[in-house]
Amino acid sequence: MKLRKTTRREDKGAPKWMVTFSDMMTLILVFFILLFSMSQIDRVKFKAVAESFNNRAMFDFNPSIVEFENPSSNKENENQEIKKDGASTEESGRENNKDTNEEPNSLNDLVKEVETFLKENQLNKVISANRTDRGVVLTLQEQVLFESARADIIDDGKPFLEKVSKLLTNIPNHVKVEGHTDDRPISTFRYPSNWELSTARASSVIRYLTRVEQLDTNRFSAVGYGATRPVAPNNSPDNWEKNRRVEIVILDPNYDESQNDTPAQ
Repeated sequence: MKLRKTTRREDKGAPKWMVTFSDMMTLILVFFILLFSMSQIDRVKFKAVAESFNNRAMFDFNPSIVEFENPSSNKENENQEIKKDGASTEESGRENNKDTNEEPNSLNDLVKEVETFLKENQLNKVISANRTDRGVVLTLQEQVLFESARADIIDDGKPFLEKVSKLLTNIPNHVKVEGHTDDRPISTFRYPSNWELSTARASSVIRYLTRVEQLDTNRFSAVGYGATRPVAPNNSPDNWEKNRRVEIVILDPNYDESQNDTPAQ
């Protein structure tokens, strides 16, 4: 009987020791990659995480079951932080009150500044300045700027507006220009009533200040009141002259015109 010749079976693939070796090298590579990634710390993220752990609210709602080594010192620190927060709030409140208290004083200083400017430029005889609830009001009579029943600025009035523009250049407040007339009716092709005349005069002043003197147009608004807001009774030529005027109002930033704008008596 013949014996069968057994052939030795060869394993396919890499040797077993190589598989183990490659696994070990892979683990070592992963280990060094982890070390490298941990060494690159994002300071911003790390600070955010640290602050989140220092947040007292987290521990107020989820107190630790482990007692603090020195609870009294921790309470003192919390009390000091509360006092600091209260002090900062009180200081901010004082600053806000200080700002509100300084506002009227700043407008009063503005009146003095305007009066000094008018006096130095010899304008106090033709332009008057008054402090009202709305702000500082500059009053220019009709004869300074316009001819009778006209809204075109005369040549003699342009130097006055030029000096007014220099004053407004240093003042950031919003400016409202108001036109006023007396109660004598007017009816022309260009101005059917005192409403059109007063509005046209206010617009002419703004047009000169913005186009010729290059002031910012967003600072200005124009309105015509006609004869509805006299400063004197319309019963004599002198009073008619007083009522025909243009008022340049340097508005108080805290003034609410929608609630306080009532006709003058």
